[in-house]
Amino acid sequence: MKRQLNIREEAARCLFCQDAPCTKACGTGDPARAIRAIRFDNAEIAAQWVAASSEADLERAEQACIHYDRPIRIRELLAAVPQPAAVNLPSLEIDFCGFHCENPFFLASSAICTNYEMVARALEAGWAGVFYKTICMQEIREVSPRFDAVGKPFAGFRNMEQLSENPVDVDFDILRRLKQQYPTKMIVASIMGQTEEEWIELAHMAETAGVDAIELNFSCPQMRLAGMGSDVGQNAELVTFYTAYVKRAVKIPVIPKMTPNITNINEPAMGAYFAGANAISAINTIKSITLNEEVKVSDKYAISGYSGRAVKPIALRFIADMASNPIIKGVEYSGIGGIETWRDALEYIQLGCTNVQVCTAVMEYGYRIIDDLVLGMQHAMARRGVTRLADCVGELLGSVVKPSDMDRDTVVYPKIDRERCIGCGRCQLSCADGGHQAITFDTTTRQPHIVGTKCVGCHLCRLVCPTGAMGLTKRIPKKD
Repeated sequence: MKRQLNIREEAARCLFCQDAPCTKACGTGDPARAIRAIRFDNAEIAAQWVAASSEADLERAEQACIHYDRPIRIRELLAAVPQPAAVNLPSLEIDFCGFHCENPFFLASSAICTNYEMVARALEAGWAGVFYKTICMQEIREVSPRFDAVGKPFAGFRNMEQLSENPVDVDFDILRRLKQQYPTKMIVASIMGQTEEEWIELAHMAETAGVDAIELNFSCPQMRLAGMGSDVGQNAELVTFYTAYVKRAVKIPVIPKMTPNITNINEPAMGAYFAGANAISAINTIKSITLNEEVKVSDKYAISGYSGRAVKPIALRFIADMASNPIIKGVEYSGIGGIETWRDALEYIQLGCTNVQVCTAVMEYGYRIIDDLVLGMQHAMARRGVTRLADCVGELLGSVVKPSDMDRDTVVYPKIDRERCIGCGRCQLSCADGGHQAITFDTTTRQPHIVGTKCVGCHLCRLVCPTGAMGLTKRIPKKD
């Protein structure tokens, strides 16, 4: 057994302070930035932020850590990351709805973009554009509290917030000023009407404000009024009609936003396509409920939207469903749901998205995560020798098949790395109670052993192993 620091677990303990005391104390580098790089899947480049820092500098940083339990092991953590290699970083420029974007990363229509000052800070930080918080004609009255989370860091996030509380003219003036001040950034107005007339009026106001595109919010799951939000998105006929009304009313691109609270997303998506949609956003939040005592509103609970890391596999499934639909052609996709790291974003792109939107991760960590999204994506492309992000769009879509088309004649067995195995026995417990009883555990030597005649290659053992001691063998034909 070889004990070693799990750098991702240690980095995840970091509080990611605003105005980090560790960096102030270090004086020669930015250990807080290096730790954040590790947390957001950029361990390979983290050392650059402490390249000039000595052991004594990092010791001061560690002593300055204000963690409520124990200081982050800064010296050991940063000693464990590799020295970054010098590489030529490719551009992340990509076109979306005819607009040339500096990168694919946009703010999602939500609480993270509700006024001019917020959006301006995000754009200055490096975000390529914004889907501004949805504008409507109705009075918006919110509840308190309106957020809840599952886990820290957030595994999932429940939100009861509705649409913009600003007067309509104020919001469109904000959009006008943003476009004037940031002409190279893509500014998208998200709108929601209750009638044909409201959709058309809001679309005209958006176009007059000078925005680059209009998102049609057919998907908010917690609207107070009937006939709005996901009530529309679950009805393919209404999606078709409202999209067509707006398309006829304006000349700028129109982007309907799909609800995940539906069995077959292709039904409303095809309605949007036949009505002339230029792109489709997906997904909005998933209807959910949490029952924490602290989030009751006058002793009541309500169903509302769920987002964050837990929803990403669901969102990817919906993107794959639409992008592989042979009827829908020439429509671009903006992927939303659970994006925290560049790797999350790349998965959406590889399934066909030319644009991605982020919300929950910004709410938890701030606009600053754009740094790791951009650098991580650039380094990932450089490692593969890819020079154009557009070349990654849809590259894995052909690998997504029906369960009936999967290879069921071969198997990949797990193997145990004895150097990494610490003898906890978690693999045996899970295999015994949730698998195929294919692992034994010697309590004297504290060593697990795989029983080849029983193992079916399900890999539950690999997923529960806390140290990564369970690896993979080569794929081989199954024995008769």
